[in-house]
Amino acid sequence: MSVREVVVEADGGSRGNPGPAGYGAVVFDADRVGVLAERREALGVATNNVAEYRGLIAGLEAAAELGARVVTVRMDSKLVVEQMSGRWKIKHAALIPLADRARRLAADFEQVTYRWIPRAENSHADRLANEAMDDAKLVEEVRAADPAPARPAPTTEVADTAADSRSASARLSGPGPGWTGAAGRPTRLLLLRHGQTELSVQRRYSGRGNPPLTVVGREQADRAAKMLAAKGDISAIVTSPLGRARETAEAAGAALGIEVRVVEGLTETDFGEWEGLTFREAADRDPDLHAEWLGDPSLRAPGGESFDEVRERVEAVRRDLVARYPGANIVVVSHVTPIKTLLQLALGVGPSLLYRLHLDLASLSLAEFYPDGGSSVRLVNDTSYL
Repeated sequence: MSVREVVVEADGGSRGNPGPAGYGAVVFDADRVGVLAERREALGVATNNVAEYRGLIAGLEAAAELGARVVTVRMDSKLVVEQMSGRWKIKHAALIPLADRARRLAADFEQVTYRWIPRAENSHADRLANEAMDDAKLVEEVRAADPAPARPAPTTEVADTAADSRSASARLSGPGPGWTGAAGRPTRLLLLRHGQTELSVQRRYSGRGNPPLTVVGREQADRAAKMLAAKGDISAIVTSPLGRARETAEAAGAALGIEVRVVEGLTETDFGEWEGLTFREAADRDPDLHAEWLGDPSLRAPGGESFDEVRERVEAVRRDLVARYPGANIVVVSHVTPIKTLLQLALGVGPSLLYRLHLDLASLSLAEFYPDGGSSVRLVNDTSYL
């Protein structure tokens, strides 16, 4: 189905601001009579503004999938409408990557117009957003939870990691497999962490730096490749652009006879000026910022990237892979932060997973994403083949 002109209405909400959040988006035909698409998703703990931007992004993505060229966006969020129209500046760091994502989507249309509407005129999207929040079943959990959960004592194992820090990832909810009623064949992501490097041996922050695999790392990559070849039925291999991931992916590609595709969004977090430092060295260098960074996903390492920004690009990769390879088995070679983010999205759990779940070098995890929005995790941190 392809239409030229559509109307997108979007909304987002947060029960607590920040609190359990969700968004809804609906795409109407140009006359605003027929409903062409609906989107809704629970976001876990987030603010109203974040949820509203996520609703806009989902609406624009749905319009693009329909082949629309001219889009009228109607929202009751004055902030989003004014910021996207260029009349208001974006001051909150957490909204900058969301607005950038929305602008990139909008740039693919011939024309996008933003209009503010009263909340009463946005009832369809508002209903979807509330359904998403209801589905999440997080209200009582968040009320009962410690607002500042204790972190385990820092360790020196920080190479290539968000494992010792909180992530921007928020909780998601949706149907799962089996008795929960998910339908259709899922896109199955075989999530392979790259092999060992010198920085991982030394337990240092390893983000955008490009250390090669060690001898052990290459052996790990070869063993993972043989395991994947034995599994078979793999349609594609995608990888982070960083060398350690590409080396690992190329080993799998050679074993499977599949060309490897580089996906920029699978790259590791940019740790900026903390690159190459141990956890303790980074904490000693910037004690206040480092401590706050561990608890605030909107903060960036000096000269680096926030976990909110990581989440946005990883989510975009996930959506692209599910759309590009429906019902297929895909090998995804990446790093700790992107892999844990994908597992978190599939599980629908909170940020604690990011710093409590351990992923070994060259380990395999398996996440499934269903066409009806459901998801599941079938395997985590398998190293039996190493």
